[in-house]
Amino acid sequence: MIRVYSRFYVDSYWVQTFVLFSFNKLGNYNLIRFGEASNGMARVYMETLIQRCVTFSHIKQLHSHFLTAGHLQSSFLRSRLLDRCAVSPFGDLSLAVQIFRRIPKPLTNDWNAIIRGYAASSQPSLAFSWYRSMLSQASSSSSLCRVDALTCSFALKACARALCSSATRQLHAQINRRGLFADALLCTTLLDAYSKNGDLISAHKLFDEMPVRDVASWNALIAGLASGNRAHEALELYKRMELEGLRRNEVTVVAALGACSHLGAIEEGEKIHGYVKDANLDQNVFVSNATIDMYTKCGFVDKAFQVFDQFTSKKSIVTWNTMIMGFAVHGEAHKALEIFKKLELNRIKPDDVSFLAALTACRHAGLVEYGTSIFNSMPCNGVEPNMKHYGCVVDLLGRAGKLREAHDIICSMSMVPDPILWQSLLGASEIHKDVEMAEIASKKLIELGVNNDGDFVLLSNIYAAQGRWKDVGRVRDDMETKQVKKIPGLSYIEAEGTIHKFYNSDKNHQQWRKIYEKIDEIRFKIREDGYVAQTGLVLHDIGEEEKENALCYHSEKLAVAYGLMMVEGGGEETPVRVIKNLRICGDCHVVFKHISKIYKREIIVRDRVRFHRFKDGYCSCKDYW
Repeated sequence: MIRVYSRFYVDSYWVQTFVLFSFNKLGNYNLIRFGEASNGMARVYMETLIQRCVTFSHIKQLHSHFLTAGHLQSSFLRSRLLDRCAVSPFGDLSLAVQIFRRIPKPLTNDWNAIIRGYAASSQPSLAFSWYRSMLSQASSSSSLCRVDALTCSFALKACARALCSSATRQLHAQINRRGLFADALLCTTLLDAYSKNGDLISAHKLFDEMPVRDVASWNALIAGLASGNRAHEALELYKRMELEGLRRNEVTVVAALGACSHLGAIEEGEKIHGYVKDANLDQNVFVSNATIDMYTKCGFVDKAFQVFDQFTSKKSIVTWNTMIMGFAVHGEAHKALEIFKKLELNRIKPDDVSFLAALTACRHAGLVEYGTSIFNSMPCNGVEPNMKHYGCVVDLLGRAGKLREAHDIICSMSMVPDPILWQSLLGASEIHKDVEMAEIASKKLIELGVNNDGDFVLLSNIYAAQGRWKDVGRVRDDMETKQVKKIPGLSYIEAEGTIHKFYNSDKNHQQWRKIYEKIDEIRFKIREDGYVAQTGLVLHDIGEEEKENALCYHSEKLAVAYGLMMVEGGGEETPVRVIKNLRICGDCHVVFKHISKIYKREIIVRDRVRFHRFKDGYCSCKDYW
């Protein structure tokens, strides 16, 4: 049949022979040679064969045939083979480079295949090196290659993955110089590179200058702003996109939901979720994952579980992990571990994040035996513990008073412990007033060059609890000598669809005088309820009254005071929700318990580690934090 088909296309002479793969049930193939005429059908067949290569062995054997049959002289077929070698998951970039180096005068498509391959590889920065080589080659008058929009696009993707902002700017200049700025797809790729490199000023400027903007352009900037600590601007851009009547796709809503998660903007998050359902995007796994994460981080873990439970499409491991971690950080360890167990029942293999979420649940609930059992089972499940897993176990053991065991875990690690592990041990030492272990942890932190004010505060508190005032003074002197940097406290609260931001002792809010009056009212009421300020948390050499004043204007207290002002007259079911960039301080924790009891108002605080839900004078963490 092949012979008949071949003869039907016979022209004046046979020009070449080539190979057709005929795969059998064992996955092997036979080589069938037949003649082909010079009418272009050979190229069609050979391109089909390249596409049918599904293992590296296939690629190698086809490459061997290309060498013997002379097909590498065809620029079209050669570039297709290079693409298959360089980009496909079963290819080999080193073989693509070998083929490339044997080409006497590489063409544009040959260069593009290699640059694209490196852009998608584990060494994306090498793509830009190849781009520079191509530029040098293209400048020669005898060269047949020219930098085109695809070349720049692949190089920009490499810059985005390698986080190379200087190379991105160079490529931007090249795009302008070569008159490629009118290419909307290329401009969007450039915008994405700027965003992922954190150069959001350049990204926004480019967005405003683009002659044509499509949904991908909007998505790139919204995602960049959301992940670049400018979540508020990301939501503003999302609203602008909505006002302009542009259709928002799954990428848009995932980015916008991420911004809501960061800010705790539940009102905006619920609006976006409503759009998701109206646009029939609720069964998209990426959108579902982002929605679960948004509700969890906004303090509504029950709503997150509703989304999880109603997602009828196939759940990804990320879906399961997001829900497990959601329950874990809300202190609902048993629900988190119940879902973790369901992974096995659903024949889903847990990954490193699954184990981290389960360990986090145990850590917040003090489930020492169960937590260590999960940790020890990781290698049996093909997952090697990383620094975060060790951090969870050290914190789990330390908070339970097993400081020696926690120290032994750190010392037995095959990797160099990072500062967070020693900080966890120091924090546990402060809880259990273990001076010796605190000094060991503090010494290690100094050796690592850590200059965190919180570590000095913890050590000072331990000394103060033992009446070692000379050591307290020495710690204070060390802080001044080493010019210890203090990370500013920052809290967010959403009110009437607007995000309000507060720093410690902030007077920038337009209602700051009323907020401070509310603070005075709160101080009076909680004192009557038995509140005593934890002035030991303040290391400054000032009087007790000044120390109490320093405590009462923490960012989270200002945010809660403003929240109480905003919900006055509303139903008791409306909670005050605050997001803090650091861990909640001990004094604020005590104050919020009193406030929840006196004002009969639930207060939800998301700090750097977990959620605290204050209600009727109690916290969901049960003071285990």
